[in-house]
Amino acid sequence: MLATTFGAAVYGVSATLITVEISIIKGAGTNVVGLPDNAVKESLQRIDAALKNEGYNQDRKKTVINLAPADIRKEGSSYDLPIALCLINISCGVTYAKEISEYVILGELALDGTLRPIKGVLPIAIEARAQGKKGFILPKENAEEASIVNKLDVIGVETLDEAVRYLKGELEITPLVTDTREIFQHTVNDYEADFSHVQGQENIKRAMEIAAAGGHNAIMIGPPGAGKTMLAKRLPSILPPLTLAEALETTKIHSVAGKLGGKATLISKRPFRNPHHTISDAALVGGGSFPQPGEISLAHNGVLFLDELPEFKRTVLEVMRQPLEERKVSISRTRLSVEFPSSFMLIASMNPCPCGYYNHPDKDCTCPPGAVEKYLNRVSGPLLDRIDLHVEVTPVSFDQISSTRKNETSAEIRERVVKARDVQIERFKEYPDIHSNAMMPAEMVKEICQIDDAGKALLKKAMERLGLSARAYDRILKVSRTIADLAGSENIRNEQLAEAIQYRSLDRENWAG
Repeated sequence: MLATTFGAAVYGVSATLITVEISIIKGAGTNVVGLPDNAVKESLQRIDAALKNEGYNQDRKKTVINLAPADIRKEGSSYDLPIALCLINISCGVTYAKEISEYVILGELALDGTLRPIKGVLPIAIEARAQGKKGFILPKENAEEASIVNKLDVIGVETLDEAVRYLKGELEITPLVTDTREIFQHTVNDYEADFSHVQGQENIKRAMEIAAAGGHNAIMIGPPGAGKTMLAKRLPSILPPLTLAEALETTKIHSVAGKLGGKATLISKRPFRNPHHTISDAALVGGGSFPQPGEISLAHNGVLFLDELPEFKRTVLEVMRQPLEERKVSISRTRLSVEFPSSFMLIASMNPCPCGYYNHPDKDCTCPPGAVEKYLNRVSGPLLDRIDLHVEVTPVSFDQISSTRKNETSAEIRERVVKARDVQIERFKEYPDIHSNAMMPAEMVKEICQIDDAGKALLKKAMERLGLSARAYDRILKVSRTIADLAGSENIRNEQLAEAIQYRSLDRENWAG
């Protein structure tokens, strides 16, 4: 006697269907084979209790449960429901009217037979449809997330008994259908934080607009309470809206990490992640014995904000360098290797010194000699090399705070950003891995960011007079190209070059002197 259905395992942001086979043979006892972890082995205790509490009596012959392919490790409690339904079919003698092998079935069982939600539902639903499965039976709390995928019967159940009655044909459950595009279009630009709430700081708003238009990483340097965090939180609201493909990819990552919560649907807004400075290496880039996405992947297609950058451990900042360049992170373990996307904008903030008041217009710095330079040196040169904009933030005056002047909204700024991004999409249409000015390699900068003799003379004088380092050269040209795109200018003009030069504060050799 043999019963077969399908579960699934998630690796990275992709899913693999797992065949759940149960056979009864001569002998006694129950064995689970196919590289199960402890959570899968323990499922037998949960399933036994759930079956008894639901009134099902099992045939006490030897039962072999196989999870195939047998060379892939199976983790977690999501195999409870498919194993239980197969046991009810083969060991309890219950006949199903519906063909159980046409469904992907997943869910964790409580001892009373109720179902608990699971992680990674979206990539599993996508794979189920790709493999031609008729439907997906899963906990009701996960049904809305699975319904993002069309042409798949999503059957949400609250208990084991509901699933059995549905398969027997005694209970009609209408497959959940969600108009994903309708929801997406109505919420894609629905941000609570808006730039119209920010009083003053016009120069910082301008820098944020340039960063958004060119996909540039930025760092803000200023005293406590100057508004660095408030400005950073509003950056996603001026970035170009997510495309449906980007939204799907972002939602898959959050689904795998279990961050969507109940009644989750497609993520329509660009993510904003703000980890604390005590975060570990693995929590930032991803990891674990069974790799899970970290903060940089959860910020994919959005913004990663590192507040008080020098307070982060040096090792944490260094492991971020490669993902910043490659826009993906690979995590290798003995048994498997997975890859998570991590294309994000890095926005950082920091005080100018340990006390926070170096270069403050009204307060004196109390740091001892050399403390400022030592504090800045906590952030490595190679990491700063990947940050295009260095923005000095000054405190807002009372007159600016109390002003009733109407400020520009995020929607108005976003309109200019989108136009600049459209220019870049056209510019890089022959390069599938380059979407914005910030992604240009050095050899492309020379071709696309050309300046005339007057511009070269200006840049040379600036580098000599301000003591700018050599690494600032390419960054200034990239940023000036973005400023030109915002202005609708075909060529980089001298005033645009001059504006880009001022965004290299930390490259000045005498900045902390």
